[in-house]
Formats: sequence, structure tokens, C-alpha cells
Amino acid sequence: MYIFPAIDLMEGCAVRLVRGDYAQKTVYSKDPAAVACSFAEAGAEFLHVVDLEGAKDGTTPNLETIRQIVASSGLKTEVGGGIRSEETIRTYLAAGVYRVILGTAALTEPDFLSRMVATYPEQIAVGVDIKDGKVAIKGWTEVSEMGLDPFCQTLEQLGVQTVICTDISKDGLLSGTNLELYRHLSKTYRMNFVASGGISSLADVAALRKMGLYGAILGKALYTGHLDLAQAIRMGKEENP
Repeated sequence: MYIFPAIDLMEGCAVRLVRGDYAQKTVYSKDPAAVACSFAEAGAEFLHVVDLEGAKDGTTPNLETIRQIVASSGLKTEVGGGIRSEETIRTYLAAGVYRVILGTAALTEPDFLSRMVATYPEQIAVGVDIKDGKVAIKGWTEVSEMGLDPFCQTLEQLGVQTVICTDISKDGLLSGTNLELYRHLSKTYRMNFVASGGISSLADVAALRKMGLYGAILGKALYTGHLDLAQAIRMGKEENP
């Protein structure tokens, strides 16, 4: 299982929110590229980046910061937050981004999603953010009427390969992740799932690995010292008995 350390960007800084609440922001670093390099030094291969401002308004205000992160760290960087046009996708891929994550557009524009998956099959992932069983959009500021399973069924039919699923109720609380959610997803669908939200211990990492999940995103637990990245990467690589 791959470990994705996370950097959430706002105004060029690495920050963390609690349950996606923009009013509950902690700034952890004013040099996100240096943070990314520290992840690489710990043995990371991948990086998960979210442009929080872009997620709300569909723009790319942190593009230059993301360019610096990719160039300096050498990590395979996936980027999400406000990616709602092919032009934005091309811009990020030209900046050296490994994979882009469609969220709001994946739900509200299924034809666009279908075209992008057909055009960039290896470089498109979909972010499925769950709040009270429904899919949230626009930087988690709105909750749709779409349920988790109907949405995942549609994604699988469209040929989506990778899904990043976040339980918003767990995000940023360091209280453990929603293992039942990921157990259900891994048993029900053939897509690659990346777990996100509340992963705060090596026990969480081990449990997700045993389910056969493709990946796990580590955020606040890395910044607070609850989890050691190098240990988590080793745990993710261990063979299941």
C-alpha cells in the first residue's frame, strides 16, 4: 500500500483544517516545498496536494507553489482542488504533476469526467468526499444528494481507475479512520481506493493495508508528530500474513 503524505495549500502556505472548516485553520509552514522535500527524505514516493482556495472557487491560486513543490521534491505529486476544466488539467500536467484529482466536476459534469478519463486514463483520479453518507462538493462547502454507492457505481462504469475517498467527519481529528467505509469499498468495487481522513496511527495503516487498499493519505498526524512517515511507509510495504 502506498503512503501519500499531504500538503494542503492556502496563500502559499502548508495548512491543515478541521473537518474541512476554513475557519479552523492552522499554518504549519510558509515553505511547502521544504515540507515536500522532508517527506522525500523520509522515503516517500508520492505526495498529495490540495489547493484549498482553488477548491472553493475553481481557480489555481497556488500553481506556482505547486510547481516549486514538484521541481524541488521529485515526488510523484497528485493535485486536487478546483480542477474543473481540461485547460486546468493540462496546466498542472505541464507543471510536472503526476495525477490530477477531479471532485466537484466529477459529480456535476459527468460528460466532462467521461471525456477526461478517456483522454488521460492514468492521470485522472476522482475525489469522493463523504458527509453523512452524501457526496460533498466545492471544497466541502456544499453537500449534494448523491449517495456514496450510486456515485462509485457511476465512476466504475466510466472507467475511473483511482478514487480518493475522505470521510469528512474524521478529517483532522486524529481519532482514527473509518475502517468500515474502506472495507466496504474495497470489497464492492474494482477501482484503486486511497483512504483519507483521520488516519492517525500505525494500527490504522496496518488495517488499511490488510484490506488491500491502494493507498492512504496522511495529513495532520504527520504535522503533530502522532505518526512517523518513515515508519508508516515501512508498514504500508509489509506483506500481509
